[in-house]
Amino acid sequence: MGEEVFEAIRRRVAEEPYAKKMGLKLVEVDEGYALVEMKFTENMENVFGMAHGGAIFSLIDEAFEIASNSHGTVSVALSMSVTYVSSPKKGETLQAEGTEVSRSNRVATYSIKVKTKGGDLIAICQALVYRKRDPLPFL
Repeated sequence: MGEEVFEAIRRRVAEEPYAKKMGLKLVEVDEGYALVEMKFTENMENVFGMAHGGAIFSLIDEAFEIASNSHGTVSVALSMSVTYVSSPKKGETLQAEGTEVSRSNRVATYSIKVKTKGGDLIAICQALVYRKRDPLPFL
């Protein structure tokens, strides 16, 4: 069932209005794993001309959503703790890599790291989901 789920997720993310608006692109998906990219553009700046925390959070949340739902059942966020380490330069492509740390029948924990393509650490996140028993509605 793995590849069927991954393909359905790829299609769904490609159609997702918010992902389009933010320029979020799914690069890779596997069981408990996602790699998502976003280019830091001028319209993502905060009042200081730096990357807005909300833009970086959007990238983190997309990788988290994909990794946690990659098992084919609905998972919903319970909590996310983000630490912003540095700000990228305008025009840099950022990558969020979400990795499953632990999973039970009801909850799962994920680590999400945001880096520039050059490897500079931008943010880290620890996140927790509640795993429902419902299959993904778009399968």
